[in-house]
Amino acid sequence: MERCGFSVLAFEYGFSEGFPLDAWAQGEGTDDDLSAHLAATIPVGVAEPLRWIRRHNRTATQPVRFAGIDIPAAGGSLLPALAPVADYLRQIDPETLPAVQEAMRIAESFAGGSGAVAAPAWARLDATEQDALSATLTRLLIRFRSVEPLYVSRGDQHSYDIALRRLEGACHADYSFRAMAALFAGSGLTADTSARDVYMAGSVLWHLERFEPGTRIVLAAHNAHIQKSPIAFNGHLTGFPMGQYLHSALGDEYFALGLTSITGHTAEMRRDEETPFGFTIDDTTLGPPEPGSVEAAFADADLGLGIADLRRARRETPGGVGPDRIRMQSTYLHTPVLDSFDGILNTPLSTIADIQI
Repeated sequence: MERCGFSVLAFEYGFSEGFPLDAWAQGEGTDDDLSAHLAATIPVGVAEPLRWIRRHNRTATQPVRFAGIDIPAAGGSLLPALAPVADYLRQIDPETLPAVQEAMRIAESFAGGSGAVAAPAWARLDATEQDALSATLTRLLIRFRSVEPLYVSRGDQHSYDIALRRLEGACHADYSFRAMAALFAGSGLTADTSARDVYMAGSVLWHLERFEPGTRIVLAAHNAHIQKSPIAFNGHLTGFPMGQYLHSALGDEYFALGLTSITGHTAEMRRDEETPFGFTIDDTTLGPPEPGSVEAAFADADLGLGIADLRRARRETPGGVGPDRIRMQSTYLHTPVLDSFDGILNTPLSTIADIQI
């Protein structure tokens, strides 16, 4: 990472929750504090990179930073974003504090570990509560934007920018509750799940604007978030991924590297609302690569561990025709692979981590 000029690890992890993790990675607190920070979050594999960063930063001349980019609690709760906004308003605008406290009251009634829990719980709320939450968040957001000079004069620009972005994350998460609830019910508007991805893309750009000029970021997220082409299932457009927005904003400065495997096992997610995060993890055997998949192309080439340079393939392939699908857990996502990614890292054998959900 450091040898290639990267100095920030951004992760598919809450924007708001990322700040205490960055402070810990820079040396704040004790080594044991990380467990408390991550106790209520989905174990997405961020712990070991953070421990490496903390060790590295003890002697590094240029520290590595950590950045969260996602809506709060993977869409599970507004509280990780709204609680620090309330702390901010308590100092900067006490008159507005009751509004955010009302939003927190409603949000607490359906909070969960992820959107898979929160969205169905949100759907069971009375419609007046649902609408009151959305209306309150919208009023708060408009006030924040309208009185920026007042807030900055009472504090500083940096703390205002963070509080505003946290509030924007709560608004995008609130929108996502409606989108996911409709999706689970088999309905919903076309591409409505894009609300989460456009927020993630905006968070990456937010961080880039505030780090030193020339900062390079390693961005770790699911293939379906980093790809540059729309996400569709059975011919139905479900959303535009973060990578599509980042490619639009950054051009070739954004490099989408997908990860896949020919054989082995994958962690398949099964919805189960009775669990803390709304799903269980099944150790699922991968089937043989499907014809037309990028995995089949790797299997035919018999390269073992390797990276395919898809930018070169796009230039050299007439009409840009290439694989039309890539693994998504144990199934396949049909997508023009050459357009969706700039590179694919293939591991011959996939295994799953021993984690408890």
